[in-house]
Amino acid sequence: MSFLLEVRRLRVLAEFAACGTVAATAEALHLTGPAVSQQLAALERETGLPLLEKQGRTLRLTGAGQRLVDHARVVLGTLAAAESDLVALRRGERARVRIAAFPSVARRLVPELWPDPDGPAGAAGPLIELVEREPDQAEAALGRREADLALTHSYSLLPRPLPAGCERRDLFEEPVYLVLHPAEAAERGLAPGAAADLAGFAELPWLLPGPDTACHEMTQRACGAAGFVPRPVAVASDFAVLCALAARRAGVALVPRLALPDPGPPGLSVHPLRVPVRRSIHAVYRTGTGGHPGTRHVLDRLARLAADQEPVPPAPERV
Repeated sequence: MSFLLEVRRLRVLAEFAACGTVAATAEALHLTGPAVSQQLAALERETGLPLLEKQGRTLRLTGAGQRLVDHARVVLGTLAAAESDLVALRRGERARVRIAAFPSVARRLVPELWPDPDGPAGAAGPLIELVEREPDQAEAALGRREADLALTHSYSLLPRPLPAGCERRDLFEEPVYLVLHPAEAAERGLAPGAAADLAGFAELPWLLPGPDTACHEMTQRACGAAGFVPRPVAVASDFAVLCALAARRAGVALVPRLALPDPGPPGLSVHPLRVPVRRSIHAVYRTGTGGHPGTRHVLDRLARLAADQEPVPPAPERV
């Protein structure tokens, strides 16, 4: 038995899976509720399988419905990539890749995606557009199709689930360091570069990332695992602010490697943690779009840049 599936009905099913209700699906697709229900019913007739079932007063996907959604996301992603390529060809334009990235990777890695202005002339890559977003907001922009690629992070203490309908390429890991004023470190007998036990800094004032960031929760969990709740004297979403305050002996902070001042942290003593915390950097994109020429070019370039990052040092031995 063979049958043809209409793309617009697959799009409705995939949107229902993302939104969870007929009303929300209708709003997202600028349709009426009855129109959404009719498209879903027609798709069930085409497949000859129940794709939705009632659970109380709501609808949910059946096993067959979820499998079709998985295929639909690949199909829709491939079509979106093809449409983008064709539009660029018609206009005589290069492919465009919109990137949403968190601040430290936007500062340290993303600029390398632009051609070297002093390098030899060659074939131009895709046009890059960048918007700075924290991981949650970057993934939301990806879901709204306002971005083609989201550069996100997760911590060993705080895993990040993969959004529905997306794929992820893991780029690299980096360590999180304790930063403080050198005099503060010397008073605690902490030699330059020596591993720090967070429990020994419980009574000090702390410099925390913004409360709406994963970095804030990471600091809270790391300190909690060491047996205390940090007492904040400053809260800022920019790690450069936290490092500047630490250099004035205002307090101590946990800072990922990419977010450290470059070149070199002036007035700071930087220490790995005796109980290591690591941050993983990811590239997230909608399922099926990784093969888009522009996106593939950027992903491959990011992978090469990631390979140049210093490896995560081994965990220091406990004493």
